[in-house]
Amino acid sequence: MVWNISKNIIQSNKIKIALIEVSLLIIVLFISQIYFTMAKTETQPYQIIKTEKDFEIRHYPPATMATILMAAKTYKELSSPGFRKLASFIFGGNHSKKNIPMTTPVHMDINDLQSSMSFVMPGGYTKDNLPKPNDSSIIINTTTDEYVAVVRFGGYANDDKIKTYAAKLETALKANEIEYHGNFRFLGFNAPYQFWKRKNEIIVSVFWSQKG
Repeated sequence: MVWNISKNIIQSNKIKIALIEVSLLIIVLFISQIYFTMAKTETQPYQIIKTEKDFEIRHYPPATMATILMAAKTYKELSSPGFRKLASFIFGGNHSKKNIPMTTPVHMDINDLQSSMSFVMPGGYTKDNLPKPNDSSIIINTTTDEYVAVVRFGGYANDDKIKTYAAKLETALKANEIEYHGNFRFLGFNAPYQFWKRKNEIIVSVFWSQKG
């Protein structure tokens, strides 16, 4: 009898401890969501040229980027390994052992030939003053300025959503007789552990400058 009472007390205490641990975890996750939602992260600058019902046209000035090329053909195959390599570079994996601030968005060009992921370098960094990556497969390049069409969607990205919104953007551009060129690309703005207010975009280059 005494043994059963003691056993019940121990089990009850274990349940209470488990509930406390779960509660603390929920509180930590809640606080982290607030932090990452409100945190000031530098975003690649652009100018909005035109806003339509289903998309917008932007102009992006040249930007310095760190890029990794991979044989991946899907978002799933590219996202995790590509992010790890580039994150290693900006978090001290370079010849100067220097930490470089994270920016948004992360660029992904996913296709059947050769996919890529790029981190935009913060303002003030150029090819000349960036520390050299320890990983020789990481390329530092400067993009040319471009006009792009953009469509936005929320939640967590996956291959089906990327294809769906790329098709939606393509349809909208054809309906508006706007010529586009190159691959439809994915832009991701949030850390994996940010659960709400997630933002994703699909972009494609357009010949907007020729419209005068």
